[in-house]
Amino acid sequence: MAKGAKKLVIIGLSGAPGSFSEEAARTYARKAGVKRFGLRYLVTVENVLAALEAGDITLGIFPIENSNGGIVIEAVHAMSRHNFSIKKLFEIDIHMNLLVKKGVKAGQIKKIASHDQALKQCRFYLKRRWPKAKIEEYADTAKAAADLAKGVLPKTTAVIASLAAAKKYKLTVLEESIQDLKFNYTSFIAATK
Repeated sequence: MAKGAKKLVIIGLSGAPGSFSEEAARTYARKAGVKRFGLRYLVTVENVLAALEAGDITLGIFPIENSNGGIVIEAVHAMSRHNFSIKKLFEIDIHMNLLVKKGVKAGQIKKIASHDQALKQCRFYLKRRWPKAKIEEYADTAKAAADLAKGVLPKTTAVIASLAAAKKYKLTVLEESIQDLKFNYTSFIAATK
């Protein structure tokens, strides 16, 4: 390695490409001055902490609590099974969006899929606006978006995810900022071995 060159930091995150965890990882890297990094999309907190323990990643990023949705239960369970250190606790503002396949109209939606936390953060919106839609929990917001785009989920499904996921998977934004509270912050942990 050349003199002065920094080692590549491998960041494992609990999300798919376009997830809020990816946004958190990029925010962390920028604020911490980490210029050389690679992202591993590990989808679940369990996968992040297992990879961290195994030494497959340098840093793990995952959500722990949301100002509206509360504790991220998945994170609590995974944290109880692994040894790690908290390098930093930080938060980012989260805006939930309702995404559909191109050409799908609101009247065609039969199901709404997303991560449990996203559904919690939009629960009053969902009750008010979509009382007849079936609600389905998904492993990750961006994974739901990817699966809708690939046809794994029927086209009559809408997903709750980020604007980055809408762009990445070429989905249409039916409604923006659908979270129940205007101020909707999620706390993330940057974990090391």
